[in-house]
Amino acid sequence: MFIPMSSSRGSGSSGKFKVFDTLRNLALPLAMAAGLCAAAPAALANDQWPNRPVRMVVPYPPGGGTDIIARIIQEDLSKQLGQTVVIENRGGAAGMIGTEAVARADPDGYTVLFTLSSHTINPAIYKKLNFDTANDFAPVSLVASLPQILVANPGFPANNIAEVLKEAKAKPGEISYGSVGNGSPSHIAGELLGLRTGVHMQHIPYRGGGPAVNDVLGNQIPLLWVSIPAAASFVKAGRLKPLAVSTVKRSPMFPDVPTVQESGVPDFEVDSWYAMFVPSKTPQAIIDRLSKAIAVAVQKPDIKEKLLGQGAVAVGSTPQQLGSVVKTELSKWASLAKEANIKLD
Repeated sequence: MFIPMSSSRGSGSSGKFKVFDTLRNLALPLAMAAGLCAAAPAALANDQWPNRPVRMVVPYPPGGGTDIIARIIQEDLSKQLGQTVVIENRGGAAGMIGTEAVARADPDGYTVLFTLSSHTINPAIYKKLNFDTANDFAPVSLVASLPQILVANPGFPANNIAEVLKEAKAKPGEISYGSVGNGSPSHIAGELLGLRTGVHMQHIPYRGGGPAVNDVLGNQIPLLWVSIPAAASFVKAGRLKPLAVSTVKRSPMFPDVPTVQESGVPDFEVDSWYAMFVPSKTPQAIIDRLSKAIAVAVQKPDIKEKLLGQGAVAVGSTPQQLGSVVKTELSKWASLAKEANIKLD
């Protein structure tokens, strides 16, 4: 750009200052225009999102509870978004491998995380994570809530929580309970029961619900905290005895089974929720559209029925509501892990 020096009146330093003034006056609108041009592609990208398939990372193997719940909403989300939602199972390290992959992904709405409540438990019990749960993810929506259930071998004498505690007090160190693994919601349920009652039982971790259920059926262990889908068929067949569920409300699948709170243990809740997150800095417009799509999906009768078939209750939430759950539980489980001295490498 040519700026005629002769247009400035006077000479010497005063002329130079007037030239600088002219440059400054030109620079502001040029900078504003440049900013608008830079913002335009991003805004356009948001408006057109999605224009290619969306990858939904499930940080657990195929066939597990998280994978099943994700697949229940997958087709409806694809229809609403107008693009295929592709599930990618990236299991391993208690869900942390797949979770880290999403934390490192571009925040463009094309990579999302579908996970469960271990998302807020892992930071409390593992010494080091390769991501920051609180800051590397933006909440989208809760999808479903699933209780843990305390079941017993039919030969175990206790028929409710009070009788379990009585047995454990009478035989200190002898009564054990199983879980589907260290740091799992089922492990947390067992530890929280011990903290709330002062009655501690020996924890036996398993690698998944199948082996744990088999050992209760075979009377290798008397008690097991596990998600409802893993135990439902055995409870209905009378091969496992249900004692209590971990949520504040009873399960629609087993309405006759009381909650732990109803059984006399105050301030007890372990909710195995399922939810969607995206990398932080994902545009809010994309987050809101995903959240609304989930809200619509989980209110559809066929999806509700499929979720109930897994023992899960459809939820749906705003991003802010899920963010509040995450914040509360990060603090809650950190306190529990400290009190119970749970720490894993």
